Amino acid sequence: MFVAMYRWRVKPGKDEQFIRAWTMGTRSITKVYQSFGSRLHRADDGAYIGYAEWPSREAWQKAFDQHMRHEDREAARAFQDAIIHEESDVLFRLEIVSDELVKRLP
Repeated sequence: MFVAMYRWRVKPGKDEQFIRAWTMGTRSITKVYQSFGSRLHRADDGAYIGYAEWPSREAWQKAFDQHMRHEDREAARAFQDAIIHEESDVLFRLEIVSDELVKRLP
């Protein structure tokens, strides 16, 4: 399994828009690229950190090379509108070597 971690800075006043767009976009990306989904966190400095699980590095790279294009064009537009592009990046590309994260039931 493979994990990608992202960091985004959001324009002032666009937090709710960003979170909604991220949520809808992630659902669409999961469907289109068969990822295992993602979690969104907010750091102490106000940045948003995304943690996304993928079946393999190759599956992630294919989606990344396609700029994570997905079916929800409105979510993609709102996401791009909310972020500060110069301050957003892929933080880490990680191979999972041991997984002891407890999966919680909904």
